[in-house]
Amino acid sequence: MKIKNVCLFAILILTFMGCGSDPIPKPKGYLRLEYPEANYTKYIKQLPFTFEKNQISDTVKIKRIPNDPTSFGLNLEYSKLKGTIYLTYKTVNSKEQLTKFLKDAQNFTQEHTRKADEITEQVYENKERRVYGMFYEVGGNAASQSQFYVTDSIKHFLTGSLYFYAKPNYDSILPAAHYLQKDIKHIMETIEWK
Repeated sequence: MKIKNVCLFAILILTFMGCGSDPIPKPKGYLRLEYPEANYTKYIKQLPFTFEKNQISDTVKIKRIPNDPTSFGLNLEYSKLKGTIYLTYKTVNSKEQLTKFLKDAQNFTQEHTRKADEITEQVYENKERRVYGMFYEVGGNAASQSQFYVTDSIKHFLTGSLYFYAKPNYDSILPAAHYLQKDIKHIMETIEWK
């Protein structure tokens, strides 16, 4: 019986001494999202402007706006990211109309303040190409994470918004939102009026 107790005692000591280090909890893991490097091509259709779009935008749909033959919508769909950049073009016929378009674009962004944590504004200006506008980054669980408008202040006015096909959850869509915000800024930077 004593030999049996000594063997059991020896096994217990070897078991406890055999583990050389303290156990360390496994670190938290995060989903790694990788998006392809943006590759832009000039989008030239029978539109009053041209711009460069990311090639991963797999579908472009042009839609006429009812009762307004000089306006139309242009949807850049990103099916892999489950999002769309909606563009709306309007012809400017007067200074009053331009003022109305500007107020409408700014009010549309302000409607998101109920759900947004913050809205950051970035002025955009390219005097050489006559492109002036504003980019809005919307933080929080708002329906749209980015919006913008550009104009030449005379004849052309273009607005855009980014939407995802999912319930807004800022933490989940943030990487895709940042990726598509770069595309929006690239659209703004490459617009050329005809």
